[in-house]
Amino acid sequence: MLAGVDRDKFAVLRGARRVWAVGAIHGEAARLTALHEQLGERFLAGDRLVYLGNYIGHGRAVLETIDELLLFRRQLIAAPGMHVCDVAYLRGQQEEMWHKMLQLHLAVGPAEVLTWMLEQGLRETLAAYGGDEKTALRRARSGALELARWTNGLRQNMQARDGHVELTSSLRRAALSDDGALLFVHAGIDAARPLDAQGDAFWWNSADFSALEAPFAGYVRVVRGFDPEHGGVQVAPFSTTIDSGCGFGGPLTSVCFGLDGEEVERIEV
Repeated sequence: MLAGVDRDKFAVLRGARRVWAVGAIHGEAARLTALHEQLGERFLAGDRLVYLGNYIGHGRAVLETIDELLLFRRQLIAAPGMHVCDVAYLRGQQEEMWHKMLQLHLAVGPAEVLTWMLEQGLRETLAAYGGDEKTALRRARSGALELARWTNGLRQNMQARDGHVELTSSLRRAALSDDGALLFVHAGIDAARPLDAQGDAFWWNSADFSALEAPFAGYVRVVRGFDPEHGGVQVAPFSTTIDSGCGFGGPLTSVCFGLDGEEVERIEV
């Protein structure tokens, strides 16, 4: 099942005994820190960790959230037998939009694209990296050259934060256990397409996720971390959703899975 997997696009969790998955965070750094405190106490030898995207967006503590993600990874990989690849970060809708924001000068109708992304929760991320909505809209209407100068300023502000560019540059589209049992995605999949042809479905195809009628591509369970309805932990025969509404008044959730796809432990803060 791993033959031909593009490891620049997909994270492979090697030698996992259990896998912890963290749902959408949405800039709630305090909840993330509290979750990490409990997770650090429960994390066992052979455990692996995957964050399922939407670290940023909606919540204001964007910088603190990214800093906390980086700090906890450093703590985990300091343990004997742990490696950097044992902690995976997926790209979520918010990170995908931020990537597009930094390339806004290449967009057709940049002002309209910008307005839509801000309405989807990107205002707080823009502010965190030194931008503001009025200036952004003005630059978006001023031509590609002015807009490129403005987006370059956002990149420079990101580079000033240790590790932020490196983290966002290393995000993967999905993660899978190396035994082919578990698949982790951000928001959904298109069951009619193979894994390497999902494209934007990972971020935007959330409909009917819980209605999977058979194991997708042979995986025992597909796990996602973002649900537009923020409906909490939802377990179906072949899928699990773990978005409890963090960033929208709900808790942050992490679930630990055995390689049989069953829940072993759960943390909510």
